[in-house]
Amino acid sequence: MAKIIVTGAAGFIGSHLAEALLQQGEEVIGIDEFNDYYDPAFKQKNVANLQVFPNFTLIEGDIQFLDWQTLFENVEVIYHQAAQAGVRASWGKGFRAYTERNINATQVLLEAAKDAKNLKRLVFASTSSVYGDAETLPTHEGIAPRPVSPYGITKLAAERLCGLYHKNFGVPFVSLRYFTVYGPRQRPDMAFHKFFKAVLQDEAIPVYGDGQQTRDFTFVSDAVAANLSAATIPEAIGEIFNIGGGSRVVLAEVLDTMAEIVGKPIKRNHIEKAMGDARHTAADVSKAREILKYQPEVSLREGLTKEWQWIKPLYS
Repeated sequence: MAKIIVTGAAGFIGSHLAEALLQQGEEVIGIDEFNDYYDPAFKQKNVANLQVFPNFTLIEGDIQFLDWQTLFENVEVIYHQAAQAGVRASWGKGFRAYTERNINATQVLLEAAKDAKNLKRLVFASTSSVYGDAETLPTHEGIAPRPVSPYGITKLAAERLCGLYHKNFGVPFVSLRYFTVYGPRQRPDMAFHKFFKAVLQDEAIPVYGDGQQTRDFTFVSDAVAANLSAATIPEAIGEIFNIGGGSRVVLAEVLDTMAEIVGKPIKRNHIEKAMGDARHTAADVSKAREILKYQPEVSLREGLTKEWQWIKPLYS
């Protein structure tokens, strides 16, 4: 039976993706190194959801040191979700983790993928951070990337490596540039998770800058649907796609929506703008719509409500 690999399977998006594949009856090998960038207890919980499926195998380890030749036997699709995430932590001493986990690990994977006989698709999780402060909004895939964070630089390097291995060795890659994915299981260092947690602990929410920055927010199930399409549609090979939520929202308005969901006003503490944060992001998803038949389905209010229901029991 053909197998599927999901790297970063214990993470936020990776665990949702692995779960969707398992629910479809696929045989999934999940790979994760359970590093301590955030509390591994979250990852253990995510994996517990996967381990109820008999067709799931977990491999704990660093991508750079696994026996990929053996792992790739009978594997038709690999979803490469594992990465060192986080824009603000990518400055200073932390940078080495980004080069190791985003660039070196991807290169090791690609080297193995070029010799993998049964591999039909490698779906790479990229990011809107490669655009930085884009000149054009909404941003289409043809715009020159200009990352404004070291994180964005490493993700762009990894994406370009995928392109090189596609061009030179025919590695069947597809790249998905995610725009701020949110929802249940969201990492604790991400804004909505931090905001809801602050509400539960009756603390003020830290807002970087004036709160007028805009983001394109993508609900996790929409990101998963994009991955599943990217792995099956023949025309997707060698292409890069924006995956966004379909609407650009001002942060201050998001906080108003959150206040309505939690049923009380949200205290805000305005702090200085963070280094490496883009001012505005907005995805032009027309290419994904056309080729991947991508159609974001979950509205921000609905998605935030789902995340709130997930977060409440975590901190109560």
